[in-house]
Amino acid sequence: MIYKIYYQDNLLQIPVRENTKSMYIEADSERSVRAKLKDRAFNIEFIQLLEGVHLEYEQAAPYFELEEV
Repeated sequence: MIYKIYYQDNLLQIPVRENTKSMYIEADSERSVRAKLKDRAFNIEFIQLLEGVHLEYEQAAPYFELEEV
């Protein structure tokens, strides 16, 4: 399954919408995604499972790239 993670680079700063970034990770579950990212100093805002038409839409975008974790 592919997940889209919305995050902030700075763990200690208050989240600001304009600073939100996203990445895509392949994992078995949301818990697995969090385990893979625990060593990074990210402030994870939201983890979204992508499937079906939504996944196809994201894959067609030029910025879609699976993160190697």
